[in-house]
Formats: sequence, structure tokens, C-alpha cells
Amino acid sequence: MEKDYYTIPEAAKICSVGRTTMWRWVKSGRLKAFVTLGGQHRIRKNDLQASLAEKGMYPFPTNGETQHPEISETRSFLRKILIVDDDPDIRKIMTRFLSAKDYEVAVASDGFEAGTKVMDFNPDLLVLDLIMPGIDGFEVCKRIKENPRTSQIKVLAITGYDTEENRDRIMEAGADGYLAKPIERDRLLEEVEVLLAGFGHWIDDW
Repeated sequence: MEKDYYTIPEAAKICSVGRTTMWRWVKSGRLKAFVTLGGQHRIRKNDLQASLAEKGMYPFPTNGETQHPEISETRSFLRKILIVDDDPDIRKIMTRFLSAKDYEVAVASDGFEAGTKVMDFNPDLLVLDLIMPGIDGFEVCKRIKENPRTSQIKVLAITGYDTEENRDRIMEAGADGYLAKPIERDRLLEEVEVLLAGFGHWIDDW
């Protein structure tokens, strides 16, 4: 018999986010949940499906074994990340972090290469360094957000030059998130999860 509710881990898997992120949505009241007599949190299928539909995400399968092809394609799309950084060590480390979580990752070493990769790879998210030779991250972000073909791409800005001026400047250019180097693995993954899940504006608005 098909269940009409999900546990926190089950709901997190459906939304392609971590359990911590799902717990945060539930605890803050941003996602409806109920508590069983045994004190366990459960999320009704209809509530979760309505929330996903509201944010433009595809409905999920009716059981744990069958999955519509459109859902697989959507989840694959949500996991495409382009790392743009002129430091090869940073690219290698972040690729390892993100690939371990089943994200599809591509890299670019500067703004010029990023322009080509954006069109070829069609990422859902850019992890973008700000200070690079040639076209810097500010200009890359501005061009992406001003182009109707790429404006939907999320931009997570990262920098080793964490100043109020740089933060304000990149956010004004349209960045969706900002992290200062050195970046902890868990903090990076948490930020990526929120942006790729499509709940960034949902969290801000609720």
C-alpha cells in the first residue's frame, strides 16, 4: 500500500537536498509537517508535492520504485555545476567535494573559458571566483544575469578577498550566494543544496 506521508530522509531524497536542509525547512515552518504520537516528524505527500509544484519543480513518483523519465531529467539538470576559478587546487578540491555528492561537475580556469563552458555545459549553478585575470567574476556574473538565455543560472560567488565592497558589488551584479575562502566543505554543500533545490527565494520569502 502506498504511503501518503514521508519521513525527513525520504523527503530530502525526493527534493535532492540533505537531511539538515530539510530539517531546517520543517523546523522553521517553511514546509508543513506533522508529529506522530511517537514524536516523529512526517511530511504529507500532498503538502510536499504542492510545495514542489509551487516552485516549478516536477512532481515526484507515486512509489519508491517507479520514476517518470521527466523527473530523472529534471534531477540531472539540477545537479550540473560549473566551477570557475584560476587556482587549480581550488578546482580540484571543489570538484572532489561536489562529485562525491553526485553532482555533475565541469571546470573553467578563467572568465573567457567560463563563457564557452556556460553555453556548452548549460550548468544550473556557477561556483564563481571573483578575482581572476582577464574577465573577472564580477563581469562574468553580470553577463550571465543580463543574458535572457542564461539569467536563470544560479551564481555562488567565492573569494579570498572578503570585503564589504566586493560582497555588495557581486550581489548587485546578480549573484545568488556568497562565501569567503577558505570554504568549509559542509558550508559549501549546504549552500549548493539550497540553490540547486530551487528553494532560495522560497526561504527568503517565507
